[in-house]
Amino acid sequence: MRWSEVEQQHVPVMLDRIVALLSPALAHGTPEAPAVLIDGTTGHGGHTEAVLGRIPGVRVIGIDRDTSALSLAGARLERFGDRWTGVHANYDEMEDVVADQGLPHVDAVLLDLGVSSMQLDQRERGFAYSEDAPLDMRMDASRGITAADVLNTYSAGELTRVLREYGEEKFASKIARAIVRRRESEPWTNSGALVELLYAEIPAPARRTGGHPGKRTFQALRMEVNDELGGLKRALPASLDVIGIGGRVVVESYHSLEDRLVKQAFTAATRLDVPPDMPFIPEGMEPDFKLVTRGAEQASPVEIEQNPRAASVRLRAIERVSNKSSSQSRSTGGQR
Repeated sequence: MRWSEVEQQHVPVMLDRIVALLSPALAHGTPEAPAVLIDGTTGHGGHTEAVLGRIPGVRVIGIDRDTSALSLAGARLERFGDRWTGVHANYDEMEDVVADQGLPHVDAVLLDLGVSSMQLDQRERGFAYSEDAPLDMRMDASRGITAADVLNTYSAGELTRVLREYGEEKFASKIARAIVRRRESEPWTNSGALVELLYAEIPAPARRTGGHPGKRTFQALRMEVNDELGGLKRALPASLDVIGIGGRVVVESYHSLEDRLVKQAFTAATRLDVPPDMPFIPEGMEPDFKLVTRGAEQASPVEIEQNPRAASVRLRAIERVSNKSSSQSRSTGGQR
C-alpha cells in the first residue's frame, strides 16, 4: 500500500489541537538549532507531517515498532529531508533513542496510543475480527509472541485475566474455558475459528446489545501480545524524563485503561509534596511539571461525525517547568 492510499483512509484525530499544544514547546527552534519532537507512535506520519509543515525549525524523531509503518511514513515525509529521522523501536525505549541521537534532551513528546487503521486493514496481521486471518496481532512482526501462542499456551485462568482486564469481557471465564477445550483437539491458528467460538459462547441477548462479539476479545489479545499497558507504564516516566524545561508531553488515548495510566502519571508529576494545610508553598518545593490541559479533552461533535474513531479519544498534556528533582542539566539546540 502506498502512503497516498493510507492518507486517504486515515485522518489523524484532533490534529489541529495537538499541533497547538506542541507549538509553545517547539516554536523557538531554528534551522540551525532545531527544536526536537519525539513522535513515539509514528504510524502513518500524519501528526509529524503537520508539525513539520506548520512549525518551522523543528526536527522530528519518529519511533515505531512496526517496520511497515515506518516505511510508509518515510515515503510520506521524504520531502522534509533530514528534519525527520525514523527509528525502529518501541516508545518505551525513547531514552535510549535520544541518547543514540546524541541529544541530552528533547523539546516535546507525542504519543498516539492504540492500534492504527492501517494495521487493522492489513488482513495478514490478524488484528481485525471481520476477516479470517492468521492469529498474529504483533505490531512488531520481528519479535514476540503471537495471539495464537497466547490461545494455545495460556491456562484458562491466565486467559480469563487477559480477557477481563484488557477487554472488560463479562463472559471471560466462559470464553477462556471454551478456548482451552477447543485447543485440546485442534490448535488455534486463524481468527475465523475464534469468532465462531465467541458467537457460540456469548449469549444472544449480550450479542444484540454489546456490539460485535469479537471486539473485546480481539482487543484483549492485541493488548496482551504487544504488552501495551506495560509499555505505556514504562514510556510515561521516560517521556517526562527526556524533555527539558518548557518541554511538553502530549498523549492521545482511546481506551479507559490507557487514559487512567496517563492521568495517574501526570497527576503524580504535578502533585505538591507538602502538607495540605500549609498556608504557602516553600521555595524549591514546587513540582517540576504543570498540567496544560484541564482534565482530558475530547473531540468535537463535528469531528466525531466526520471521523467516528475520534469518539473515544482522550487528550492530555503536561509541561516541565523546572528540573529540581531531576538529574537533568539538559540543553541542546532548542535552548531557551
